[in-house]
Amino acid sequence: MSGTSEGPTPAADLDRSAVTDSDKTYRKSYETTELKTYEYAFSAAALPMVVVDGEGLVGAANEAFATLIGADRARLTGRVAADLVDLASDARSWHAYREVLRGRQAKLRCTRRLKHPDGHSVWVQVSIAPLAKGAPGVLMSVTDINDRRELQARLRHLQMHDPVTRLANRTLFFERLSAALEAESYEQSGTGRIGLCYLDLDGFKAVNDTLGHRVGDRLLAAVAERLTRIADEAGCARAGAPLVARLGGDEFALLVEDSTGTEQLADLAESALAALQAPFDLAGQRLSLSASIGVVERHAAGTTATGLMQAADTTLYWAKADGKARWTLFDPERNAHLVTRQALSSTLRHAIERGEFVLEYQPLVGMGDGRLNGVEALVRWHHPQFGTLTPNRFIGLAEEDGSIVPLGRWALTTACRQARRWQLDHPGEPPIFVSVNVAVRQVWDSDLVADVAETLAETGLAPHLLQLELTESAVMGSAGRPLQALQALSDMGVRIAIDDFGTGYSNLAYLSRLPVSVLKLDGSFVRGFQYDDPGDRPNPADEVVVEAMIQLAHRLGLTVTAECVETSAQASRLRHIGCDTGQGWLYSRPVTADRISELLDTRSYADTPVGNP
Repeated sequence: MSGTSEGPTPAADLDRSAVTDSDKTYRKSYETTELKTYEYAFSAAALPMVVVDGEGLVGAANEAFATLIGADRARLTGRVAADLVDLASDARSWHAYREVLRGRQAKLRCTRRLKHPDGHSVWVQVSIAPLAKGAPGVLMSVTDINDRRELQARLRHLQMHDPVTRLANRTLFFERLSAALEAESYEQSGTGRIGLCYLDLDGFKAVNDTLGHRVGDRLLAAVAERLTRIADEAGCARAGAPLVARLGGDEFALLVEDSTGTEQLADLAESALAALQAPFDLAGQRLSLSASIGVVERHAAGTTATGLMQAADTTLYWAKADGKARWTLFDPERNAHLVTRQALSSTLRHAIERGEFVLEYQPLVGMGDGRLNGVEALVRWHHPQFGTLTPNRFIGLAEEDGSIVPLGRWALTTACRQARRWQLDHPGEPPIFVSVNVAVRQVWDSDLVADVAETLAETGLAPHLLQLELTESAVMGSAGRPLQALQALSDMGVRIAIDDFGTGYSNLAYLSRLPVSVLKLDGSFVRGFQYDDPGDRPNPADEVVVEAMIQLAHRLGLTVTAECVETSAQASRLRHIGCDTGQGWLYSRPVTADRISELLDTRSYADTPVGNP
């Protein structure tokens, strides 16, 4: 047995010179057969394909590709492949295609819309990849995705439109709105402005509740038809019609891109109101309704979708608050007031805790002797953003959200403590009383009697040196708990005053049964005593009314304080007809507690203004 092994020799060990002619013939025959097989598969394939050489020219195209683009297959060879599928129309795709052609990028996939010679268009997905075995050129395959695109379009339409009205829904509306507010949308062309009519049907809930949701849906569809009609009419004279959308419930919107100004939006809103005023006939039901519309029109630059919708929503609220069945144009000043009001409301309760409130005091002067008898405590809010605010800016808010209770309790305690301090600092003088305003909600939402008793005990102030002021509308007609509270306070020795008397109920018969000590005449009566020239005389009617009220009050055992006394002539006339106390700028504006301490050293005013410190 020799050392030479038997059997086939591995190909790796064979010298190339050992390959026989028969082997070469077989391999050539195999490669030729394989190439013909590939060519046959390429030609017969249902998938449109093109072989592109290194220069970007068509080397071969199969019949499926020629059929897809409506061309003669024989004439495709040698043409620029990129032109056949419109690759050069997109800079990004064109660059990627050239990178694949040069072997510097693995593949490319993009979507194109091709136009067939017979006029119809077809959506395709183009895929480009290098040929196998490093051969120069690429293989381009094209897939017809027209059916897929149509399905996607139908699904998108369903996703973007309201099924009841067939209008654009909230999603599509905000998509269009956001696109219109992009800088490139309004900088290149158009007016650079945008407008919105935000519409809400008045009383639509009653239709649903009484006639059912089916009738309600029919009514919404009918409203949509009318709004679409007026939008189309508005678009006839311009480049495009406003977008009509249902945002939800009974809320609709008309979006005007490239608005020409507020006049265009006003006309559109007027047309919408008029269109909806005509009765609706729905399956035997004759319905009438109205709408309220908030109108916003502004420059697109600097506007956000959120900001525009907030302005529209606010303006729609104004339209409803002003009486409904109308349109209202956005007013920046009115909106600024509401924004400020909201800012104050949201920080009011915390401001009490942070100690941002202070009291100022306005003197109450005896009309007979001109001496300082008392002061009215007036609260001020030192707001960190808006500066010093007077009560008319925040008391109403405090009453709405209930923070008037802790604020009123703080004012009561602070005023009583200060009155007691004045008393201790001026032991040789008769003490002055302090008058504190009380809101009717303090009576209902807290134990006012207990709060007053606790405060007087804590500060050491005598009850007769505290006066509580309530408005006439809060006191007149009081019954139950409010009346019981007033009676308990009066029995305690606290004085009760009716503020702004003469502007509310003026129920004089009921007045005799209330535990009231003081009437404060509203300043509107006192202003009738104003003298512009020495020869002028006051309005006789004002004099008669004021004199009658003073005499009646005195017969009931009440004292009278006149507010808004600004001139010596007013003070003289009021003193002549028997008014007990005066309050106003003639004597002093509201001042700090330290200024009152200085005035206590003098006590007499003699109708001479003291002004501010």
